[in-house]
Amino acid sequence: MTESQPNDILWEAATPLGFRVRVTRDYWRAIVTVKHPVIAGRELAVQTAISAPDEVRRSRIDPRVYLFYKLDSPGRWICAVAKQVDGEGFLFTTYPTDVIKEGERIWPK
Repeated sequence: MTESQPNDILWEAATPLGFRVRVTRDYWRAIVTVKHPVIAGRELAVQTAISAPDEVRRSRIDPRVYLFYKLDSPGRWICAVAKQVDGEGFLFTTYPTDVIKEGERIWPK
């Protein structure tokens, strides 16, 4: 068994927008321990939000940032925030929410 490297990809998911989103083991650990511990153990829900979202919005602040929403329970969504740079996508953060943020709805059109 090899030791985990800082840039080891934990998982990748294809988006309906034509690019892939990836997250490293270390970054996922930071999300679930520091940023949003409530999302720990929800990797599959986050991957599903990215690959089969109910809605995708573009950030009002940064046009390279996309918010992928997937209904998780009545009135609650998983939001996966990804940034696309030079065709590469990476998970910026993810969290549960009861509000879909403003921004240009880009999927579905």
